[in-house]
Amino acid sequence: MRKIKLGLLPRIILAIVAGIVCGLFFPDGLVRIFITINSLFGNFLGFIIPLLILGLVAPGIADLGKGAGRLLLITALLAYCFTLFSGFFTYFTCDFTYPWLLDTAETLTPLGEEEVKALTPYFTIEMPPLMGVMTSLILAFTLGLGMSVISGDKLKGMMEDFKDIINVVIMSVIIPLLPLYIFGIFLNMTNSGQVAGVMGVFVKIILVIFVMTVILLFLQFFIAGLVGKANPFHLFKNMLPAYMTALGTQSSAATIPVTLEQTIKNGVRPELAGFVIPLCATIHLSGSTMKIVACAMAIMLMSGMEIHFGQFAGFIMMLGIAMVAAPGVPGGAIMAALGLLQSMLGFDETAQGLMIALYIAMDSFGTATNVTGDGAIAVIINRIYKSRES
Repeated sequence: MRKIKLGLLPRIILAIVAGIVCGLFFPDGLVRIFITINSLFGNFLGFIIPLLILGLVAPGIADLGKGAGRLLLITALLAYCFTLFSGFFTYFTCDFTYPWLLDTAETLTPLGEEEVKALTPYFTIEMPPLMGVMTSLILAFTLGLGMSVISGDKLKGMMEDFKDIINVVIMSVIIPLLPLYIFGIFLNMTNSGQVAGVMGVFVKIILVIFVMTVILLFLQFFIAGLVGKANPFHLFKNMLPAYMTALGTQSSAATIPVTLEQTIKNGVRPELAGFVIPLCATIHLSGSTMKIVACAMAIMLMSGMEIHFGQFAGFIMMLGIAMVAAPGVPGGAIMAALGLLQSMLGFDETAQGLMIALYIAMDSFGTATNVTGDGAIAVIINRIYKSRES
């Protein structure tokens, strides 16, 4: 008999449903077992996040040095600008719509407050990280830039091996345990009477992000059409197969062959498309940034936290760097962002769990947005290259 293998998204959905249902009748003693498991897993996440950032970001930046000089710099800068545009576009859109769209009267009350029936784990094991998140980011950036300049391969080989270890940890430990972690969070929220408001907000956020995705892609291809002197609707239509493929694969890397083929159909030179598309599959993160910023703002509103533009501006700028190379790993973008959510926005364990659940629920839409936008960047780079030749 053929074994049915569920993907991560179906398992997360099942974990959320099971957590809500079980929270209605599980005794407190049983709930505390899962709270204990979540405490251990949350502490492990806190330990591994700085190492994860170092292992993913440093080799990713080093790989950028293997390209074609000025063309590499222009492509990387354009991809980062698209990512920043997505982040700030999302911030201002959510800042305008969330106050009247989301019911802030039903907030996600912090679990430590007296009015909530707070249960504690049976025991905890402290797992202090080796370094802070900002330290790991600065170290990753320094090592990455250094490895892209020096000619030696020893450090690069070590960092590639370290990256492989981090990928194994993500794929073999973190990703398999995420459904159990999400189950524990929703079990605890249901037990403490907070889940009703959370699920209503989930549906609204997903709808808002889908609409913003459509608008963002239209703006990106409008800019590409303007620069490339082409019909933006025709350009976008040609990229639809890549969009649909990414919805199914949930992987920018796995969609590269389709993205490459459709980009060439948009008139981009094959040699340029072959350079830009694989590079942008790693560094262009418009869809991922949109999801993380929108979800973070919603959870902060639900938690009664204040939202400041200056705070989010720094967060968005750092996000575009911290997630370099993370899209190559399923769930890697949100894993790389957890450290920033904690250090820059003050997210606790419950808020981080909700971010993971929300992000993965929309993972395919973010990936499809990243991939489709790669085609717009390629059109602009193709035009820049033509103008330099003439």
